[in-house]
Amino acid sequence: LASEAMYRFLLRPRWILSHLVVLALIVAMILAMFWQIRRLDEKKTRNELITARADIPAIPVADALRRAGVTRPSQGEAVDYRAAWVEGTYRPDEEFTIPSRTLNGAPGRLVVTPLRPADGGTDVLVLRGFIPQAVDDTRAPIDGVEPPTGPVRVQGWLRASEEPDGFFQETAVDVGDGNYARIDIARLERARRARFAPAYLLLGRQTPPTSARSLSLYPLPERSEGPHF
Repeated sequence: LASEAMYRFLLRPRWILSHLVVLALIVAMILAMFWQIRRLDEKKTRNELITARADIPAIPVADALRRAGVTRPSQGEAVDYRAAWVEGTYRPDEEFTIPSRTLNGAPGRLVVTPLRPADGGTDVLVLRGFIPQAVDDTRAPIDGVEPPTGPVRVQGWLRASEEPDGFFQETAVDVGDGNYARIDIARLERARRARFAPAYLLLGRQTPPTSARSLSLYPLPERSEGPHF
């Protein structure tokens, strides 16, 4: 009886509530652990995919799309990160930017320029690089980072169309003054009344190069597993 009286305080509402809070925290930590494990698995899968597709000899963009059966932007995952190249002529008058992006922690914008293939195929959107926020010109084509005139050969990696990320992101892409929220190919086609290849090309190297200090190549995702483990 003395022992029961000693521990009877554990049944008081305050102590019961504290027990429930501790249990809730334990459950939350376990769920967070499984979420981190899922994120780790996703990173490993992505890294394997990049290695399998990006580190192999590049082939023409049209061939990569045809072999994978990609005819619509919604199918772009089939060629995501695939090494590819295209020859043609840039269309700087159709250039646009993607604001609110970062590179190495610095804010800025992506510069995207359509390229007309030499074989007369559908224009390919080329992500030519990143410019810092400090660049005064905010309306494409951007002064000082103009693409080469005449024929070029662009080699890089195909990337899938960017879809709205999450419930709260607007589906509309046009944010005014030649700026767009993301490289959402299907919505860009409607907004610009144009036709583009169903995947865009992330520039890795180009002949002849663009001589502009303020334009930096935008990299593929880093192949690290992050802090999730």
